[in-house]
Amino acid sequence: MFIGLASHVYTSNSADNELSLSIRRQEARTVGRNGWRIIEEEARWNTSETAIIVVDMWNEHWSWGATERVNIMAPRMNIVLQRARERGVHIVHAPSDTMDFYEDHPARKRILEIPHTDTPKEREMPDPPQPVDASDGGSDTGETSSYKAWHRQHPEILIEETDYISDNGQEVYNLIAHIGIKNIIYMGVHTNMCVLGRSFAIKPMVKWGINAVLARDLTDAMYNPFKPPYVSHEEGTRLIIEYIEKFWCPTILSSDLTSTKPD
Repeated sequence: MFIGLASHVYTSNSADNELSLSIRRQEARTVGRNGWRIIEEEARWNTSETAIIVVDMWNEHWSWGATERVNIMAPRMNIVLQRARERGVHIVHAPSDTMDFYEDHPARKRILEIPHTDTPKEREMPDPPQPVDASDGGSDTGETSSYKAWHRQHPEILIEETDYISDNGQEVYNLIAHIGIKNIIYMGVHTNMCVLGRSFAIKPMVKWGINAVLARDLTDAMYNPFKPPYVSHEEGTRLIIEYIEKFWCPTILSSDLTSTKPD
């Protein structure tokens, strides 16, 4: 039995099959005093060539602070996903370590039926240290011992039969190659861990040459303010987002996925 499986299927409007995105990245400034420039650019992506990957939005986390923030984020994320789906964007749900829960789900079976495609050779890329210290696990609510508290994706995030479910980078790449995905939008948790480092996450996709962005208002880091650089949890998340903009991929706001911009 799958709680949260929506029975209706959306159809996209042909006039609404293009995403207009305001993409933000940071570029090193080497003339004069060194530093970083924020670059904002407009991009247009075909929705049929775009996928959203929802990273580790579990039903529960071993850190109650992390659980609380996901509980707040999940309903907002579901609204964004519903609108993106209506517009023809492909949705991949990637709640790691829960595939046994979804083994009979149509969205899980769909991705397993896709033929294998070898992944490209990874590009060599710089991988500087992150700006926050999460060596204690990153909980800001006192927990120090991690364990698997989750068994499924958050129930507020609906999974359509026409979506896909996978926590495996090879399976996701098979999908990308099979249906011609050129762009990936990442949302979910945690920004400094799973969103960057999973086999289906930002780092491997960028190394494979896939165009990726992070929805910076639909993510959260694991960071304890009692660890360097001794800033608030929210500031720690912001620093990780800036780090991604500098070294890995641009970011967007989720509002770009819920509204159609005029030509």
